[in-house]
Amino acid sequence: MGDTLVEVKNLKQYFPVRSGFKTIPLKAVDDVSFTVGRGETLGLVGESGCGKTTVGRTILRLYEPTAGEVRFDGELVTDKNITAMRKEMQMVFQDPYSSLDPRMTVEDIIGEPLDVHHLCSNRKERREKILELMSYVGLNAEHARRYAHEFSGGQRQRIGIARALAVDPKFIVCDEPVSALDVSIQAQVINMFEDLQEKLGVAYLFIAHDLLVVHHISKRIAVMYLGKIVEIADSDELNEHPVHPYTESLLSAVPIPDPDVTRARKRILLEGDVPSPLKMPTGCAFRTRCRFATEQCAKECPALTDRGGEHFVACWNK
Repeated sequence: MGDTLVEVKNLKQYFPVRSGFKTIPLKAVDDVSFTVGRGETLGLVGESGCGKTTVGRTILRLYEPTAGEVRFDGELVTDKNITAMRKEMQMVFQDPYSSLDPRMTVEDIIGEPLDVHHLCSNRKERREKILELMSYVGLNAEHARRYAHEFSGGQRQRIGIARALAVDPKFIVCDEPVSALDVSIQAQVINMFEDLQEKLGVAYLFIAHDLLVVHHISKRIAVMYLGKIVEIADSDELNEHPVHPYTESLLSAVPIPDPDVTRARKRILLEGDVPSPLKMPTGCAFRTRCRFATEQCAKECPALTDRGGEHFVACWNK
């Protein structure tokens, strides 16, 4: 395994959907493979509905996978061992308003994982651990007795992060952890994630829409489109030399705070709408919006191939 902590191989997540008198599969995640190294951040980007969140939830077995496998530290994740492995794998949810129990104090929210996994021998040790976790994420001791509704969005997200860190995990799925926050608060939370990684050595799967945020925090970036990964590369390499037409289009839409650069850039606008996951086009899912599409694209879906320097792309014509 070497430095690989999480290995996802041919992961599929299909949801049955009733259509008239028959049931058809909605292919939310379709044959996805990638790895996350120890202490590494892998960014996962793509437009809404492409399956990013479903990937994260399926890795942690919040959804039962349709097919494929997930290995954590070399061990296959199954229904039988997932309870024990949840101590090593945690999740920070997207919505800081709905992911915290409104009837529990901050102390109880952060302390719940400690109670579930029996990590503290007495109340004094539990209290000390909770206050230590709160200090990690920039919360004061007097916040412990308050309820979630008394906090701002950024503070609530910090509570959720402290809860995820309570069991000293090696891997955290961060599901758009800053998308619901103000821009000024986003920077604070992103910096906190980086500081915690440096201090604790935790690895992240960082799911987000904002390519600037993902580029800043991630070592590598994977780009998803309609349930499939179309490109994976080093963060700088992907931003400077995108290969897949979809990645090129995404990056051309990223705002750059330099008027001269902005004027010189050319926006790559995609034509047509995103196909329905219930009626996927044959072959490459992106071909209906791709300016490079050929007959081969309609016949067969391209596999991720290494274009050199660990830069993987799924495209016939690029």
